[in-house]
Amino acid sequence: MADITFLSASELARKIRDRTLSSTEVVTAYLNKIEKHNPTLNAICTLDSEGALKKAKEADLASSQGENWGALHGIPITLKDMFETAGLKTTAGYTPLEDYVPKRDATVVSRLRGAGAILLGKSNMAELAGDYQSSNSLFPTVNNPWNVRYTPGGSSGGSAAAVSAGLSSLDFGNDFAGSIRQPAHFCGIYGLKPTDRRISLAGTIPEVPGTPTCLRQMMTVGCLARSLEDIQLSFSTISGADSRRPDVPPVPLDRLSGKPLSALNIAWIDEWPQVPVAPVLHERIQDIARQLSTYDVRLEKWSPEEFDIAKVLNLYMRIAAYVSTYSQPRNRHTIKIGLTQIFRTATQGDKALRQLGDFSRVLPELLRPSLKGYFTALTERDQFTAYMDEVLEPWDAWITPVAATVAFTHRPSWTAISINGVDYPYVVANGAYSMPFNLSGHPAVVIPAGLTDEGLPMGLQIVGKRWKEMELIAIAQQIDDVVKGFHHPPV
Repeated sequence: MADITFLSASELARKIRDRTLSSTEVVTAYLNKIEKHNPTLNAICTLDSEGALKKAKEADLASSQGENWGALHGIPITLKDMFETAGLKTTAGYTPLEDYVPKRDATVVSRLRGAGAILLGKSNMAELAGDYQSSNSLFPTVNNPWNVRYTPGGSSGGSAAAVSAGLSSLDFGNDFAGSIRQPAHFCGIYGLKPTDRRISLAGTIPEVPGTPTCLRQMMTVGCLARSLEDIQLSFSTISGADSRRPDVPPVPLDRLSGKPLSALNIAWIDEWPQVPVAPVLHERIQDIARQLSTYDVRLEKWSPEEFDIAKVLNLYMRIAAYVSTYSQPRNRHTIKIGLTQIFRTATQGDKALRQLGDFSRVLPELLRPSLKGYFTALTERDQFTAYMDEVLEPWDAWITPVAATVAFTHRPSWTAISINGVDYPYVVANGAYSMPFNLSGHPAVVIPAGLTDEGLPMGLQIVGKRWKEMELIAIAQQIDDVVKGFHHPPV
């Protein structure tokens, strides 16, 4: 039999439903794959083999009696280690949470369990979801399944590596500055950052349990998978209003327009003028635009007239500074990390690029936060969101890069990254193409776009209208059918 761990979750669900595969077979196959490859990848940090097998047998018994628990009946999944899971350790890679065992599931977890999903374990991540690589003080650093000398990205690096390597059928993470999209790009899989506040954050970290909820803007929960069908299935399972988080509005899922590819209006950009991307990414996006044009898609190279990436990143960092002041623990360890981040982004990399990602510029917000300053920044964010709503209205989707670079070799956090002979500040190389859509709140899908000559994955970011995720996924599927960029890693 072919390796069932590389089947899509949707296909597995169909096979379990018609009983050509049992949940026990599927869970066992994933556990065997984890046993074989996880010691090299370090993608899974907490494994619940016994619990997963027990639940799989219960799922098979239910199937034999004509019962179906839901759309994910018997499907093994993993979760980024920032979702609280009742009875199973949740650490967020943070030493003070080393032995933290929640008493209640996060809302997303309860919805997945309610749909019949079986939890294999927790995926490794950056400490408190605070880095574009995935290392922490509790578990070994996560490696990229395409080349273990390279990072899988962060902060959801374990999630992306697990899905890419066939250690999990689906994984779920959070995205505050690209934490789903950049790892999907680095590991060659699909990822979705939904509209801001579309999915409940109840029961999630990086806010340490017992502290006030501060991350009320720009942070979203999303999914990582090996197909867009699985992205759609995952998203529709976990989205919706939640009594635990009244700020999640009861907006129903959008209905599909049914537009064929030839009727779509698609904008595209191969790079922000101030942030050139690696030549291989630049060329690949142009190739994809040429491919799409042969299908009579109405394409235009376009960027909003008043889209100034320097101003966008500055506003993003101001809000992030206010939020992090209260959402992150303040101790010797976290202060040291913060100072290191500020110093390296202010001193490393090309001088012009440093002006875009220099965290030292937000020291006033970090050291002397004011309520007026915070509200002013939020007002400016509202204005930017309204502007993006307006300028994106004529377009069905906007294609952009995911990051300025493909996966890079492991290195100390926040150190500069060389791209085409130029040293880029760490945050600019990794976040300049993702942060704008956390700031505006617009949904974005990443699809695989093929491999470099060195065998590293490339991704493509597709941005849609707010609250129109189902349409965005459908459009991404049509583009994906043309691009055909998905490959399995050599594991």
